Amino acid sequence: MPATNEISVRSTAFDHGDPIPVVYTCKGRNEPPPLNWTMPPEAATSALIVDDPDAPSGLFTHWVVSNIPTTTTSSAEGQTPAGGVVSLNSAKRAEYFGPCPPAGTGVHRYRFIVYALSRPVKVDARTSANDARSAIVDASIGDGQLIRTYTVD
Repeated sequence: MPATNEISVRSTAFDHGDPIPVVYTCKGRNEPPPLNWTMPPEAATSALIVDDPDAPSGLFTHWVVSNIPTTTTSSAEGQTPAGGVVSLNSAKRAEYFGPCPPAGTGVHRYRFIVYALSRPVKVDARTSANDARSAIVDASIGDGQLIRTYTVD
């Protein structure tokens, strides 16, 4: 089903397009920033993907959280959204892996994408980032994103 519902995604730590504070990267505490989002009433559940489309080897997924209850519309700094299921990221870890681009690769965009899902997806802590993304996109009825940047010399 095509995405039809726009979701607003925000953070109290930075605005859309702003550089990400170092604390949320591998050079800082390497923990997720605080987030909040809206959720359309048609959603059965939601999901969150954080990725870097500018990674030298192609799309790098930093965090995948699925089956977030629709009553959860925020996550505190350093926390996984309550009730969500974390799958593997591109580093093959079931956790948040903050921005850590290789030296000399310039500006990277990091997308915090929240999806409204029509149904729960079948994922767990061993599900690959690609398989989890595929299941999420297949069940998506809407999405929204917050983009921030990180620059390495």
